[in-house]
Amino acid sequence: MKQLDVTKKYFITGSAGFIGFYLAKALLDKGAEVIGLDNLNDYYEVSLKEARMCVLNKYDKFTFVKGNLADKETVLNILKEHKPRIVVNLAAQAGVRYSIDNPDSYIESNILGFFNILEGCRHYPVEHLVYASSSSVYGGNEKVPFAVEDQVDHPESLYAATKKSNELMAYAYSRLYQIPLTGLRFFTVYGPMGRPDMAYFKFAKKIMADEPIQVYNNGDMLRDYTYIDDIISGVLNILCNPPTKDKKGAFYKLYNIGNHSPVKLMDFIGTLERCLGREAKKEFLPMQKGDVYQTYADVSGLMNDFGFKPDTTIEEGLGRFTKWFLDYYHFG
Repeated sequence: MKQLDVTKKYFITGSAGFIGFYLAKALLDKGAEVIGLDNLNDYYEVSLKEARMCVLNKYDKFTFVKGNLADKETVLNILKEHKPRIVVNLAAQAGVRYSIDNPDSYIESNILGFFNILEGCRHYPVEHLVYASSSSVYGGNEKVPFAVEDQVDHPESLYAATKKSNELMAYAYSRLYQIPLTGLRFFTVYGPMGRPDMAYFKFAKKIMADEPIQVYNNGDMLRDYTYIDDIISGVLNILCNPPTKDKKGAFYKLYNIGNHSPVKLMDFIGTLERCLGREAKKEFLPMQKGDVYQTYADVSGLMNDFGFKPDTTIEEGLGRFTKWFLDYYHFG
């Protein structure tokens, strides 16, 4: 396994996003040069994205480009001008439920945007293209834990379908144009400065406002919650270790990055209540369209190739999140 090479130049899309911000910061802290692309859209509060950008903009080796991934010229110009050696595509329209009412944005960002990245790396070759997939590709699979070898042909949402499409597009481009490509199936990432559209963040806001939280499927759900630091450690291991050629001529690999420890939703809520020091008012509702009953990552690929697996407990992770949350939103 090769160690992270901080002499290389890294291009991160979605650099104002949750994972993109932490990855960019980790690379910059190690002395690497990073180019970030983000359109700073208002899918969730822009002020939080701006707060992340304020941190990154303090680094001399950080270059920010405000632009849309769906704008092919912008993507190609970055690759042509800056000549990054490693590209990490984290920009995407996220959210399962949002895709029910806003499908167009998913096609633009997740399909067209990713196509532009693939085209860019085809015309301006890089050493490694790493991209974000999602645990949502597993849909309603009942076999657990979810393994990368499992069939993922029955998505429960358009969001999941776009992520599966990314994997197919990536494999085709790797085989056709010999682009080293690694896809990462992230499992329910959480932590400080996280996404306000995620359940744990919404719960925290409503609990502190003394408003009822919406608990779907009457609380009978399980999620493989993965703390942000574990996600970043996993990605850093992978960046300078592109896959070798497979039997069909593609330089391609998929990994799950999850905690390998599903937590019951009600246990998760209970831990959050203890961390916040308040009890939640609860409104129990049926399962929503696009949701799945459980997620559970098989991380044997990470273990075999890098000797690494996420291991931050919910108690640790939510403790760190709530400490940041209460301070950021000025709660007593």
